[in-house]
Amino acid sequence: MGDARSEVPLAVLQDRPGSTAPAEPPPPADPGSDIGQQEKLAPNTGSAASSAPMGECSTEYRVLPSSNADANGVAASAPASLRKVSIVPLVFLIFYEVSGGPFGIEDSVGAAGPLLAIAGFLVLPVIWSIPEALITAELGTMFPENGGYVVWVASALGPYWGFQQGWMKWLSGVIDNALYPVLFLDYLKSAVPALGGGPPRAFAVLGLTAVLTLLNYRGLTVVGWVAICLGVFSVLPFFVMGLISLPKLRPARWLVVDLHNVDWNLYLNTLFWNLNYWDSISTLSGEVDNPGKTLPKALFYAVIFVVVGYLYPLLAGTGAVPLDRSQWSDGYFADLAKLLGGAWLMWWVQAAAAMSNMGMFVAEMSSDSYQLLGMAERGMLPAFFARRSRHGTPLVGILFSASGVLLLSSMSFQEIVAAENFLYCFGMLLEFIAFVLLRVRRPDAPRPYRIPLGTAGCVAMLVPPTALIVVVLALSTLKVALVSLGAVAVGLVLQPLLRLVEKKGWLRFAVNSDLPDIGVGHAHAPAVADETLAP
Repeated sequence: MGDARSEVPLAVLQDRPGSTAPAEPPPPADPGSDIGQQEKLAPNTGSAASSAPMGECSTEYRVLPSSNADANGVAASAPASLRKVSIVPLVFLIFYEVSGGPFGIEDSVGAAGPLLAIAGFLVLPVIWSIPEALITAELGTMFPENGGYVVWVASALGPYWGFQQGWMKWLSGVIDNALYPVLFLDYLKSAVPALGGGPPRAFAVLGLTAVLTLLNYRGLTVVGWVAICLGVFSVLPFFVMGLISLPKLRPARWLVVDLHNVDWNLYLNTLFWNLNYWDSISTLSGEVDNPGKTLPKALFYAVIFVVVGYLYPLLAGTGAVPLDRSQWSDGYFADLAKLLGGAWLMWWVQAAAAMSNMGMFVAEMSSDSYQLLGMAERGMLPAFFARRSRHGTPLVGILFSASGVLLLSSMSFQEIVAAENFLYCFGMLLEFIAFVLLRVRRPDAPRPYRIPLGTAGCVAMLVPPTALIVVVLALSTLKVALVSLGAVAVGLVLQPLLRLVEKKGWLRFAVNSDLPDIGVGHAHAPAVADETLAP
């Protein structure tokens, strides 16, 4: 085949010991420009070439060569036929990143009663989901690459905090994904009691994780169309249940509330968990067809889809059946289906729950694994994380994410939700700061989608969700807080350790030269000419 290094120039390697051709240190960033210029060493020739400013159409987010990997082990982008995700699969991927259906919202009624549960799913989308989706639309189209929110934070706050964002978000996502085998088996254990615990449950988790991991390995397009099929199947039984409940609805039941008997911690955590993760789709931006137009539209449709998908069954269930708050816990919609429609509807809801959890698992794993790929392409993780399989998927990222799921799947539902919410809150605070800083420092940088508010309006928009974050953190138990803060501390230490590993040459790190410079590389580290690299 010849020397692949001369055929597919993809990355600039940094901090490799034994370099004989160090590059001149790049000039400092011009604070008045949209983005600092940074010189890159062309992999083939060893000559320096300035990258264009972020957002200029001539060089912004160029499509990478479509081979699997170059001789240096830095993965190329998948072929266009594999990597382009259109709007309909994208809407369902967002739906599964955020929701997957009403499975898991039952605890909101158990914790606070019908009125607060319904009000929560009306109010929280306005103060949380819509602002998060708007920020994702603006920054996701401004930086349409697989690093997603990691690149946003790195561009505004520097690579150290970009890495912290990536660590907290990835860990939060893996914890979130560990929940879906738990939910899957909780819905099936009434029909198959053996899945309630012990070795059968452990083997079921292992087998389910393996099958769904294989789907992710086969490609994002496959995952997208699987999400569509699973989404339609998962939503239909609740549509039927709502129609059956119409003659039995008593609107007065929706107004029941007892403010003296509210588990605020469980209530807010349940609402927050079911209405967040809108930004997760940003780590797939590099795989989306025409993200500047497709991503904002998909987010708009997904917000409507998710909110209606929660309120419709919640109104049906609380309005048609006398209230017993002690029954409203994970899996109760299956019991409601039996009460309203009979055993056939219960089985349908249980099957829908199982399919929904499969959809959420594959969507979340896609986001987590592509995030690791995007971080590797920015030089934040070792280069082997950027390797793609023959299907164009991030093989190492998928394996790492699957391993994390298996390690955490023994946790209970409430522990998982509380732990991931705590970590997610820290990540969102960094996103809010990065969003405002980018508006202030780079007001004229091209944004295919721009929130129709000025900087002051954007700050005002972020006040309610920031207050919500403070409340969620304040209500966390001491155990969850200590475990989550310990996980944050690991990230604070891990980034300097990886830089030491890079400096010592124990592992290779690479910056994908086809991505525009956003100043997240190590500006004063020597680059290495291609001819000095091992094949």
